[in-house]
Amino acid sequence: MTSIKDNDIVLAIEDLKKGKPVFIYDADGREEETDIVMVSEFMKPDDIMLLRKDGGGLICSTVTDEIADKMGLPFMVDVLRGAKAEMPLLEKMIPDHLPYDTKSAFSLTINHKDNYTGITDKDRSMTASEFGKLVKLIDDDGFVTGSGVEEFTSRFRTPGHLHLLRAAKGLLDNRKGHTELATALCQMGGISPSATICEMMGNDGNALQRPDAMKYAKDRGFIYLDGKQIIEEWKIWSE
Repeated sequence: MTSIKDNDIVLAIEDLKKGKPVFIYDADGREEETDIVMVSEFMKPDDIMLLRKDGGGLICSTVTDEIADKMGLPFMVDVLRGAKAEMPLLEKMIPDHLPYDTKSAFSLTINHKDNYTGITDKDRSMTASEFGKLVKLIDDDGFVTGSGVEEFTSRFRTPGHLHLLRAAKGLLDNRKGHTELATALCQMGGISPSATICEMMGNDGNALQRPDAMKYAKDRGFIYLDGKQIIEEWKIWSE
């Protein structure tokens, strides 16, 4: 692993470690969206409030492909394929074509077992932070494939109010969505490789335009990154 050269990314990692948000734009011609990104294990109720009020999109937490395998966490499309024999409508509903990508990153939706309804800022921050802590535990302690199932299932239930996103194998080597961009940024910073993210929506019903998202971040002293910055740094860092 090499040292990080891009100063914006260095500053972004410093902010993430302090529990601050970072803003990431994926790419022109892709979703063309800005996501608010925070480290899952540090999530607090006020952070969920920020995501839902100033983001407005879907609040999700990410996990690497390798750690997902260790905790037995499936892609949602695979769950649906397994159930289609009993529920034939699923055959026609499984997403086999996305206009901006090859495969959905969605996995299960979860609540922490100590939640009440699961939807409040307190409940969702608990779910996200405890999930991030579990990801860090599994990442640090040398779990093998499938050995984290009991740890995961003892802490969380499904369905729930936090969407999990399973990053592509090899992260940015194979897919370049916000799931991979945010997770790679955490990995490069030596942080628990789970980010909690939310798209920024505009008042016109569409994704917030990039200049407006950049202004929001700049006015509040937050770092705004272009996805290609993370991709280029990842290529060097992961060699």
